[in-house]
Amino acid sequence: MEWFINPFIQNGFMLRALAAGVLVSISAAIVGTFMVLRGLAFIGDALSHGVLPGIAAALLLNIPGILGAAVGAAVMIGGISLITQRSRLSADTAIGLLFVGMLALGVVIVSRSTAFTGDLVAILFGEVLGIGQSALLIQLAATAVVAATAVLCYRPFLLLCYNPEQAQVAGFSVRLYHNIMLALIALTVIVSFQTVGTLLVFGMLLAPAAAGALLARRIGTMMLWAAGLGAAAVYAGLLFSYHFNTAAGSTIVLVATLIFFAVFFARSARPAHTAEAAQR
Repeated sequence: MEWFINPFIQNGFMLRALAAGVLVSISAAIVGTFMVLRGLAFIGDALSHGVLPGIAAALLLNIPGILGAAVGAAVMIGGISLITQRSRLSADTAIGLLFVGMLALGVVIVSRSTAFTGDLVAILFGEVLGIGQSALLIQLAATAVVAATAVLCYRPFLLLCYNPEQAQVAGFSVRLYHNIMLALIALTVIVSFQTVGTLLVFGMLLAPAAAGALLARRIGTMMLWAAGLGAAAVYAGLLFSYHFNTAAGSTIVLVATLIFFAVFFARSARPAHTAEAAQR
């Protein structure tokens, strides 16, 4: 038991990392469930990469990286809305253009400076083991905002996921609630990059939520599964990284991905008659 418990009892940084990771798992589970059901995985990926130039510029200007991430996410969402509203191009095209453009801009900014030797690794892969009290409080506040918004907007979000036309008939603005959903994805990405990095936050948004979608039919149950599996991935990833000296953020996302495939193959291996009985 000491192998499983002592790293967190004897090291304050491990306990803070676990707390931050669990909070990320909760917010990512809520947002990721809607993202998977709504088919917004591409924009989630684009946002997780599109914040890179904002973070890089913020660090060059000696201002908090989280503010730069917010600006980068706002540019991404605003640009996507502008292109889709004022042209015949599809949302996928707009997302793809801004995705590669913002990512390229981030690389250009980084390549023009010698100040990113250590910061670049932290931006891309996070520094979960270096989480401080202030970052933990920010993560807690963001998780509370995500949860409260999901509760308040549950019905329109539900209709958007399954039947956008029905949402319009019920009197909900599809554009408004779609934008709120995008804002929640952006908020999760902006805050979580400090924990798992811009390249890996998409994995925490997608893998546990996708596994939850395989295990449950109701949205609330999906979120609970996603949060539980995400938290398990955080715990196991931190434990493995501590004992085997691997990168903590990457190990967490790798474990989350492996959990998804374990669930996927377990569900696929069920006998056909068992699956049919479960659907009745």
